[in-house]
Formats: sequence, structure tokens, C-alpha cells
Amino acid sequence: MTTPELVLTARLNTSAADARRGVVRLHPEVLAALGIREWDAIALIGARRTAAVAGRAPSDTPQGTALLDDVTLSNAGIKENGSIAIAPVTVYGAKSVRLAGSTLAAGSISDSTLRQALLGKVLTVGDTVSLLPRDLGPGTSTSAATQALSRTFGVAWTTELLTVSSTDPTDGPVSVQPNSAVSWGEAGSHQLTVEPVRTVTTAVPVTELVGVTAQQAKLSEWLRLALDEAELLAKLGASPHLGVLVTGPAGVGKATLARAVLAGRPVVELDGPSIGALDAPARVDAISAAVDSLSGGGVLLITDIDALLPATTEPASTLVLDQLRRAVDTSGIAFVATTAHPEATDARLRAQDLCDRELTLSLPDGAGRTALLDHLLRTSPTDSLTLGEIGSRTPGFVVADLAALVREAALRAASRASSDSSDPRITQQDLLGALEVIRPLSRSGAEELAIGSITLDDVGDMVETKQALTEAVLWPLQHPDSFSRLGIEPPRGVLLYGPPGCGKTFLVRALASSGQLSVHAVKGAELMDKWVGSSEKAVRELFQRARDSAPSLIFLDEVDALAPRRGQSSDSGVGDRVVAALLTELDGVEPLRDVVVLGATNRPDLIDPALLRPGRLERLVFVPPPDADARKDILRASGKSIPLADDVDLDSLAEGLDGYSAADCSALLREAALTAMRRSMEATDVTAADVEFARRTVRPSLDPEQVEHLKAYSATR
Repeated sequence: MTTPELVLTARLNTSAADARRGVVRLHPEVLAALGIREWDAIALIGARRTAAVAGRAPSDTPQGTALLDDVTLSNAGIKENGSIAIAPVTVYGAKSVRLAGSTLAAGSISDSTLRQALLGKVLTVGDTVSLLPRDLGPGTSTSAATQALSRTFGVAWTTELLTVSSTDPTDGPVSVQPNSAVSWGEAGSHQLTVEPVRTVTTAVPVTELVGVTAQQAKLSEWLRLALDEAELLAKLGASPHLGVLVTGPAGVGKATLARAVLAGRPVVELDGPSIGALDAPARVDAISAAVDSLSGGGVLLITDIDALLPATTEPASTLVLDQLRRAVDTSGIAFVATTAHPEATDARLRAQDLCDRELTLSLPDGAGRTALLDHLLRTSPTDSLTLGEIGSRTPGFVVADLAALVREAALRAASRASSDSSDPRITQQDLLGALEVIRPLSRSGAEELAIGSITLDDVGDMVETKQALTEAVLWPLQHPDSFSRLGIEPPRGVLLYGPPGCGKTFLVRALASSGQLSVHAVKGAELMDKWVGSSEKAVRELFQRARDSAPSLIFLDEVDALAPRRGQSSDSGVGDRVVAALLTELDGVEPLRDVVVLGATNRPDLIDPALLRPGRLERLVFVPPPDADARKDILRASGKSIPLADDVDLDSLAEGLDGYSAADCSALLREAALTAMRRSMEATDVTAADVEFARRTVRPSLDPEQVEHLKAYSATR
């Protein structure tokens, strides 16, 4: 498939919000023609090839114009009003990035602050980049970067320009991620200087932490007992040593919690990705210097420790762990580490003589998200906001996602106020519009169903099917106290089965929207991988993502291809292992809480029987082909956007479409509209003759024998 490439006219973007932030503004139709979404990466081809992030241009921007800031124009090697080719591009997360800058900048700005300023930017070797944070779209930095830069470098940080010296991977552009190692100088020349002792200061007082009160109290108590009242533990014969591993999804606020609780204590904070990018001796020396600097007592804090101690054990890891044990064994020193990927961290870190305690920050629930939004908007001028609605529509969002959501809403409000010279205020529509752009970090890279605003009430007919789904999926999530009071466990999973084209996927979208659930979709056998263990790992990661974003729905489309009967395949046992992994996750030792598994198929007889027993996909729900009344509703819904002539009678048409599925009915009206276009490109409506002609073209796809077989299937269970 050929990658689309468009040639546009480059114009200078004069917007202060976009100044030198590496964002190229494009007309919405250009984004659609390129097949990309807002905040995806694009390649810019002028006299030089570079890359940037695509943003949506203001409504009055000409379609053939691209708005670039002065730094991006220079990186592409073109002048204003010149021609530039734009195409989609694959960007990989950077393992490491080296930058060159002024001596003052390199001596003043730490690696962690540098990474925070460049977070979300797309870089190519040789590019010029500013320290102005992108601060737009999902996965970007917030005001913490600007505060750190102002504190360490003064006002000069706003005009400082850096050069990208090297990147890893080296092939093509990279994106700066929270776990990327970003440092100064050419590769191999980086040296780390550890401050002897410093006290962590935080912009978030403990009293303002939202949704993590229990975790904050527990960490504070552990530190108090280990550092302030060690004699109590000694009297009880217990060691006062303390090592804590703080885990949770990316962006949930692990480092923020740790810094807030540790404020006021002597703390040395090390950045895991920056230390991990050093050679082995330098890594050990850095940890040793940090421990030595805490000789008077305090806390050693290492963020993103998975980058320093990966699960793939390296020889240097043993020496690093020895230094960490020395810290924990020293009286008056505690050790705190954070990671978003505990499974990718060296298992030895969890030994009893190191991190013997673990603190987990989960994703905020609906009430927590509402409270966080209220906190984030407390200083902003607003107008009649219903934050409960936004909180319920953002399952899977972490604090960083909600901050990006508020930022996007503020940009929309600022654009509106600028155009009509009104008082700038964030409205409910601004937040709802931002929801169409911002995607949660916890589900990045995973396929998500487009849920929209449809609910089960919008699904015509299928009364029994909707009731069965409501009882099996929505009731356990909305009324858990009723199940507990009656002493029963809610269903773990549901199997939707029925003829092709009868609306199984549409039902899932409506169900997810009704329950405000995040949906993790898997189609067919896409979890299958030829490498031993990879398929089972993909199943475990799928269920872990669902647990992290609960309440959630795992949708296994074409589940007959994903979990066929065991012992009947010739794929070296991959299919059997995937079925076993699914069975373990559905009914294993670790229970599923606030997660429902929903499978869909038109061949239920091909599914492994063990998957359909009680405790797994135990509820079988038949999705019947539409009857006459349902076909009327489908035709009316499909015809809302089609100008039908007065002689088109949808009710009588529906009566004569016996054997047509829901997809067939929609295809019929679509073909009728195309017939009208063939009749005349100036046609303004679709006539009954057009519909009749389309009916001769679009034939019913339902097989009566298959329908009867599926109807009788549940009776055989």
C-alpha cells in the first residue's frame, strides 16, 4: 500500500500557543486525506527531511496550507510560502536522546527536567529543538517542566535552542517518552553529577493530593516508623529498614505522591532512565555516590527504576542491587522506587532485604476523576460545567490524561474567545470536544472500539437480547451490593452469537456507552504469535490493561478463531496455549473485578467447550436477525442522513425485506444513494425507483438454515 503524500504551502504559524513547540497545523480534510488523527506524527520533506506532530488548524485556514513555527521551517530547510511534502510516518519511542546546547544550559538543566520539557516531541538527528514543552494533546508535559526550567535556568530557557546529536533507535524519527534517557552531549560523553543532599520540593502539597489518601497515609506511616521511631521497631525485635516499590499505570501520579510525602526530608532523587543510559561502572558509581551523600540519614528516591534494573538481568544489575542493599541496611536511610512496569523490572528488587513493601496506585474511578477535574479547573474561569458527566465518560484516564483534557478544552475556549472577542471561559462543550481528541495513556497502543453516544435505548427491537446483556454486564457493575447481599457471584463472561451482519458489534458499542465502560477489543486470531510464549503474554497483557482501566469490557470478536477446540489445530500448539491462557485469566487464582468478557461469533459450535462452562463465558445470548419492526427502525436510522423522496415508503419496504440482515438494510439505502448519483450527479434526493433498482443489486445475505441452526444451539447447551 502506497503511503499518501501531499504537497502544501508552508506558512509561518504566529500563534503564541504553538511557538517553537514542534506542532504543524493542518486542515481537517488534510488529516483525513493522510489517514491520520490529530497529534499523530508526520514526515516533513523540504530541502531536508524532518518530522513533527500534526495538529488541527483553525477553521479559516486554507486547505492547501500547513502552519509551521520558525524552528520547524528551519528543520525542513524551507522558507515561508515555500512548498513542503507531508506524509504519515512511523515513530518509535526513544530509548535515548543526546542533545547539544549552550554551556550554561548543560550545566543548569538536569536530565530529568530536560526529558520533561521534550516529552511528546518528535525528533530527528540534526534537528533544532526548543525547551518550550509541547504541552498539547495526549501524553505531554505540564507546568512542572516550566517551573523546573524557570527555577534552574531563569527566563533564558524560553529562547534556548538545542541540537539533536544522536538518538536510539537511529533509523528515523523518535518520540520522547516518560522512560526515555535524555541527556547532554555527544554519545559516550555524558557524566552524572549527584547532588550531595537535597530536599525535594513539590508544587503539590500533601493536603491537595486527590484520590490517593490511603496510599499517602500508608507511605507516611512507613517512613515515620522507619526513620523517626526506629527504636519502637527495635524493641519489638523488628528491623527498621524500609524499601518501598510504588507501582501503577503511567501518569497516575507515583512520583508526585512520593515527592509530596517526602517533602521536608533529606532526599536524593535519581532518574532511572538517565542512570540506566550510562555504562556499567558509571551506573554503580552514581548509586554509590547517592548513598554516600545520605550519610546523615534521608531517603533515596529512584523514579522509573525499570529502566535502571530491567527484567533482562545485566551483569551491572547485581552491583547496583548491592549498592541499594547498602542503602536499605544503613540506619536512618529509606529507599523508595517507582515504576509503571513492575513486570519488566528485575525480580530481585522485590527481595525481603530490598523492597519488601509495595504500594499500588490504581486508576481513578468515576468519582475520583470528577474530583481531579474539579481540582485541575479550580483556578480556571468556567461556565456551567457538569463534571460528573465528564468523569463518567473518561474510564481509563489518569491524572496526566485529565490534565491534557483540561489543556485541550482551554485551547478551544481561547480560540473561541479570540474569534468573537468574548470573555474566555471553559464550557461543557469545550470538555466534550476535547474528549474526541485526548486518548488515555493507559490504553495507548491497544485497539479501542469507537463508543460514541449511542446506548442500548437506541437499539431497535431485540428486547430479550438487551435485557440479557443488561443483567449480565451492567447490573454487576452498577449494583454490586445487590449481588453481595444475595450471596452470588456475577457472571464472568457472555457469548453473543448470531448470523453475520445482525449487529453484534453495534450492541457492544451501545452496551459500553450505556455503562460508561472502556472497551478492549481483539479480533479473530490477532493474539496468535509464532514465538513461544508471546501469545500467552499478549493474553495476560490484554487482561491486565482491562484491570487497570476497570470498569471495562474485553470484547473478543470472532472468538471461534481465537479459541478453537483444542487438539484439532496444526499450529504447533499455539492455539491450545492461547485457549489455556484465556481459561486461566477468566477463572484463575486472581479474580476479575469490574471486568466483563464478551465474545461474539457466528459459529459457536467451533469454540472450545471449556470456554463456555459456568464461571467463564457462561451466558449465551442470541442476537436474532431483524424482524419487520426492527428493519423499519434500521432503515429509519440509516436514512436519517439520506434525502429520501416522498414516494419512498420505508414501512412497506421493511415488510418486503425478509432475510435481510441489519448490514444488508444499511447497504440497500447506500446503494440507492449511489444509484441516484449514477442517474444524475446533480440529484438532490433518492427516489423509490432508485431504491427498487438497489434492491435488485443488494441481495439478502442470511442463510435460513444457518439461522435455524443458531436458534436451536442454546437448546443443546
